[in-house]
Amino acid sequence: MTLTTDIQSAVKSDRAVFGYKRTIKNIKTGDAKLIVMANNIPDNMRKEIEHNAKIAGIEMEVFSGSSKELGVTCGKPFPVSAMAIRG
Repeated sequence: MTLTTDIQSAVKSDRAVFGYKRTIKNIKTGDAKLIVMANNIPDNMRKEIEHNAKIAGIEMEVFSGSSKELGVTCGKPFPVSAMAIRG
């Protein structure tokens, strides 16, 4: 499966969590199995997500498009800079 189909499948099955703060929370609680970040996420946010995901041993992917494009892929009317897909 491609990243786009994984994202859309997670959104349809209600396993996706959107937003930087909620993504960090899901990493720290161990609920996330995959982290997806837009390619234009600010560096400070990217570094914190990468750091926490590395400690927790959670896989990370960088979406090839911007946060607006990630939002469209998720079917949301707003930009999505980061999201967590729960297990």
